[in-house]
Amino acid sequence: MLQKEEMKKEDTGSQFYDFKTELWKYQGEMGALIPLLQSAQEAYGYIPESAIDHISEVVEIPGAEIYGVITFYSQFRLKPMGKNIIKICDGTACHVNASTGILKALEDELQIMNNETTDDGLFTLQKVACLGCCSLSPVIMINDDTFGRLTPKKVKELIKEFRENGKA
Repeated sequence: MLQKEEMKKEDTGSQFYDFKTELWKYQGEMGALIPLLQSAQEAYGYIPESAIDHISEVVEIPGAEIYGVITFYSQFRLKPMGKNIIKICDGTACHVNASTGILKALEDELQIMNNETTDDGLFTLQKVACLGCCSLSPVIMINDDTFGRLTPKKVKELIKEFRENGKA
């Protein structure tokens, strides 16, 4: 088991130290798994295998069971996110206005599927329930920028422009 003193030696002053502190705080406590997974993801940006191993020691649950929890909840990630997060809206207005064609164009252009990251680590694609921009449908967000009234051709051009202008 990790002890408080051991954690102080590791990554003092960093976000990783905060994760190690969370491990100590919840040691042996029932119902700690989800908060620990959230803490690991906050610290690392995803949940690495080493964090699963540490959490397994703390909560005394086999790593395989923890992996099952991680894959059950869509909020958790086992791989790092891309530099640019593309969210495609699939709410009612966007769906009616052909967001499925936009998603297909993004998948073709990026060579990834929903909830995957490009091999170069530049883009992660996420289909979301609603972005709240119904008047612009179909719409995507790349990081904090919103792009609306898209067509498959426009979205492919947008991705190319993002790559060419160094935004990626």
